[in-house]
Amino acid sequence: MLTPTKLSRIAYIVAFVITGFTIIAAVLGPVILLPVAFIPLIAGIGILRRRVWSAYGLAIYFFAQLIPACFVLFRAESVAAAPPGEIAAAVEAVLLGCLFYFAGRSLASAGATRGRALPWIAVSALCTLPALFVQAFVIPTGAMENTLLIGDRILVQRFPKPSVTRGDIIVLVYPVDRRETFVKRVIGVSGDRIKMIDRAVYRNGKKLDEPYANHKIPWPNTYRDNFPKAPDPLVLDRGMEMLEHNVVNGEVVVPEGSCFVLGDNRDQSLDSRYWGFVASGDVIGKPLLIYDSEIPSPEEGSHQNPLRWHRTRWERLFKLL
Repeated sequence: MLTPTKLSRIAYIVAFVITGFTIIAAVLGPVILLPVAFIPLIAGIGILRRRVWSAYGLAIYFFAQLIPACFVLFRAESVAAAPPGEIAAAVEAVLLGCLFYFAGRSLASAGATRGRALPWIAVSALCTLPALFVQAFVIPTGAMENTLLIGDRILVQRFPKPSVTRGDIIVLVYPVDRRETFVKRVIGVSGDRIKMIDRAVYRNGKKLDEPYANHKIPWPNTYRDNFPKAPDPLVLDRGMEMLEHNVVNGEVVVPEGSCFVLGDNRDQSLDSRYWGFVASGDVIGKPLLIYDSEIPSPEEGSHQNPLRWHRTRWERLFKLL
């Protein structure tokens, strides 16, 4: 049977181990994890000094992690569609929460110093509540370069669901394969008339000023650069339906309840030109900021700096979008 002394000893050792693993994860992965390492570190020191609420506080922190986990499972619509490891992480949070809760009880029964509850409740709330309103995504392709780069990690506002206006960057459910998410820029909303002439975008007859757009392929393409012209072989069935039913006088007319999107990297973006409109219900949210960014391993020089810490694009951290 574990005595209060043994249980509290196990608790602070586990807290210090969690601190170590979190620091390693921050060095090898998202740098944003580094401040999180202070939470179990401070709790471990408090338990070592026999403060009851250091154990209770860490228990609350881990139990609070179940709230965003439930939201992820809810957003995934089924357990099978949940991100890998999400269920395991939830089970781990329950086990750790129970460990620190009972460690707190054992310290209390042994007459240990109570400590302060409010700071731990505040920390748990600050680390949990944002997950109810935002969701993290990683940029896997260069379709939004140079606004968003491969390896950027972004926070996206999901609740309250933002309204979509022209020029917004949005994250959306890819209508061709609903298991995937895309990030694009809104070019047209309901009723807008869209066309492209020699790579320039015209909306309702006016040429758009687009400092964010760029072209990385020097040779022209009839369909891509002069949309909507003769269909390209890459146009999917939804795109063909758009060209057949929504083109008026050489312009695509955006239907009610939809929007037309393009990638900022116009020459290398699979967007509305190829698969049609985005329904308003398929808009997940708007990116708020880049909270982390990593140079992908294949890039030149990455082999010289194998640690993730050295591949971080520090200048992009916390960049507002």
